[in-house]
Amino acid sequence: RYSLFYNHLKNIEESEGGLDKFTKSYKTFGVNQLADGGIYCKEWAPGAEAVFLAGDFNGWNPFSHPYKKLEYGKWELFIPPENGCSPVPHGSKLKVVIRAQNGALLYRISPWARYVVRDEDKVNYDWVHWNPPQSYIHKNPSPKRLKSLRIYESHVGIASPEGKVASYKNFTYNVLPRIKDLGYNCVQLMAIMEHAYYASFGYQVTSFFAASSRYGTPDDLKEMIDVAHSMGITVLLDVVHSHASKNSEDGLNQFDGTDSCFFHSGYRGNHQLWDSRLFDYANWEVLRFLLSNLRMWIEDYRFDGFRFDGVTSMLYHHHGIGTGFSGDYNEYFGLHVDEDALCYLMLANHMINSLHPECITIAEDVSGMPALCRPVAEGGGGFDYRLAMAIPDKWIQIIKELKDEDWNMGNIVHTLTNRRYEEKYIAYAESHDQALVGDKTLAFRLMDAEMYTNMSVLMPLTPVIDRGIQLHKMIRLITHALGGESYLNFMGNEFGHPEWLDFPRIGNNESYHYARRQFNLTEDDLLRYKFLNAFDRDMNKLEERFGWLASPQAYVSEKHESNKVIAFERAGLIFIFNFHPYQSYVDYRVVAFKYKILLDSDAGEYGGHQRLDHNTEYFSEEYPHNYRPNSIMV
Repeated sequence: RYSLFYNHLKNIEESEGGLDKFTKSYKTFGVNQLADGGIYCKEWAPGAEAVFLAGDFNGWNPFSHPYKKLEYGKWELFIPPENGCSPVPHGSKLKVVIRAQNGALLYRISPWARYVVRDEDKVNYDWVHWNPPQSYIHKNPSPKRLKSLRIYESHVGIASPEGKVASYKNFTYNVLPRIKDLGYNCVQLMAIMEHAYYASFGYQVTSFFAASSRYGTPDDLKEMIDVAHSMGITVLLDVVHSHASKNSEDGLNQFDGTDSCFFHSGYRGNHQLWDSRLFDYANWEVLRFLLSNLRMWIEDYRFDGFRFDGVTSMLYHHHGIGTGFSGDYNEYFGLHVDEDALCYLMLANHMINSLHPECITIAEDVSGMPALCRPVAEGGGGFDYRLAMAIPDKWIQIIKELKDEDWNMGNIVHTLTNRRYEEKYIAYAESHDQALVGDKTLAFRLMDAEMYTNMSVLMPLTPVIDRGIQLHKMIRLITHALGGESYLNFMGNEFGHPEWLDFPRIGNNESYHYARRQFNLTEDDLLRYKFLNAFDRDMNKLEERFGWLASPQAYVSEKHESNKVIAFERAGLIFIFNFHPYQSYVDYRVVAFKYKILLDSDAGEYGGHQRLDHNTEYFSEEYPHNYRPNSIMV
């Protein structure tokens, strides 16, 4: 693998003048404004017989501005300035016109388009030339690389209690302060790369270089990131390089009239479950396109890194379909591994680390590919973190299948600590996957229909709500403290958002009712959501103070099956969890020295029963317990 990576890197140095020049192609491809007012255009369309530029600027004449054919399927066009001004005004609509091999004229959006919009009366998106007289100027430096990542997974469009598509401006001024107050230091933005189908959650990308216009302009997004940086919040982009939308009118598919431009042709170029196109990562121009795409998001918008979606699908020719992963090394090495895709990921991480070492990369891989989060120089994938995807599945399985008295403490601890040595994991109890319609969040699984009737403090605390609130806090804290080197939460789940997430579509009469986040529920003093919100905030603040995510893995001193107690040490703290459904304990011995309570899920401000005195100091005895010389009674 390292050999393949090194050969690619060597070829880039010899034929393209180095990685820096190769990945700056986003400044030359597409339609670009020159300093003298002229326009330079460049496209890669190897299957085209001829290429033209048409638009508002030439009255949509499809033949007046032909491109000149270059080597290797590239085409270029220079349009001189008119009286010192740009011949293609800002805001004018454009199309690349391709004469296909069968003679047909195809009107296409440039793969490198920076801004595309859709009029209300149209189905397809239009390419709009974005060149404002004054672009947004960033005022704040990016935050320094974080040791402890507390990630707030977010979607701009649903970030409002109102049933509509929310805006970048709304997120900037209403949601970012909330994220900061909750103690999260990183926001991961989904559905930013333009996608024609809103209900795809941003995972069917049509324009890779365009920030979604449904939320506002490119400058609105730049301002949003700048304001986040002013708050010390790192901003990550959920990048989709694992596949692309099948749209051809306003997407990459069949850009030059063939099915092999950017993608594998035939069966290999189609994902049978996602109904989307699969990139040909061995193709030189595909590498240029994808690597330049990453660099553009970093340098133009100031993103601080990426969460790579669908990495498992990229790594294997079977795309993980119908395949289980047991951890056997034969599953990770062999002809079923797509070495070209893995090499692309290595190149991407090498480029990011070389040109922007402060940036962070995260892999969404369910397979457990070894060394994915080790440096490229070691033959690893080069990622900084990988998602601990087994953890949410384990919590769902436990809540769904087991009675409380049958919870297995050893199994919970094993799932939370079972990670590859010296590879960093992002722990999470649930993400956007569990919030989607057809699935259930932890809060919904725990409290279900009673969330609609019994979450008022004016109502008696029912056993279902009581159990749900307490377990919601405990599950999140033990996942946060034991499960990894970073923590992630999907927006709204921190306070037990009462409804699933469903985007407007034909099946729900294009309703926005479930495509929103009801943050207002936490501000109603008569609702119990405020307790979960407060606990999540103080949990994050405590991690900020003690930094357990950046500390070595925890030492688990107890996982007692009959008592249903888990105790462990990390970052100088003792974490003690009593998962027993009805048994409390007096004078319970755990490993420790001298301690005071810092965070208590049973405290009144978190909707608990206030059974513990926070002023008590716990002193240890020289009483050996669980292989430690000292212990205390709690």
